[in-house]
This record gives sequence, structure tokens and C-alpha cells, in this order.
Amino acid sequence: VQLQASGGGLVQTGGSLRLSCAASGFSLEYYAIAWFRQAPGKEREGISCIRSTDGSTSYADSVKGRFTISTDNAKNAVYLQMNSLKPEDTAVYYCAAAWIAVRRWVNENEYDYWGQGTLVTVSS
Repeated sequence: VQLQASGGGLVQTGGSLRLSCAASGFSLEYYAIAWFRQAPGKEREGISCIRSTDGSTSYADSVKGRFTISTDNAKNAVYLQMNSLKPEDTAVYYCAAAWIAVRRWVNENEYDYWGQGTLVTVSS
């Protein structure tokens, strides 16, 4: 059972990146999937979640309108499209999976599996 996050890199302010989270050993179709990030010297924060029960999504205020989370069940993957990137988006980004549902999606303790993280650096 594994989550593999990828797609990070160096981008200029205003640029875009798409992060991928691929699952192996289990089907993401039955999980709530979230993206978290941890900037240097800061705590990890939840930035987006998509729920398997109804496909609903949630976003942190800091990324709302700029980031979009989506799933591809055929590829067993979840994506985070990040547009209009800012230097404050610089962080290690993690994907996480919780069986069926979460009560409070920003709570790290509700997630069963975590990816290893992918670094996003936004230059000014």
C-alpha cells in the first residue's frame, strides 16, 4: 500500500504546476484524498480535499480560486492543479488518504496513508 506524490519543481511567481498522487495496493475510489503542505519553519497545513462519497471538494482560503483538486479513478490518481503560484506557496506537498470519509478534513490524524512529499519552490 503506497501513495506516491510527484510533480513538484521550481516555478516563477504566477506560474503553474500540477501535482500527482498515485496509489498502489488500494483503490482511491473509496477514500477521501487530501493535499497538505509544509513550508520551512511552519506546521503542516491542509490545503485541499476531495471526498469519494459525493465528489465534493474543500480548499483552504489561501489557495481557493487558484488550486483545483481532481481525481482519475481509471488511473487511480488524484491531482492538484496549482495556478497563479506565489512565493508563499513554497513548501513540501503531501497527499493523504482516509478510508471513505473524514469528519474534519484538515485534521492530519484522520488520514490512513501518506505520500512521501514533493517539493514546490516558487521564485519571486
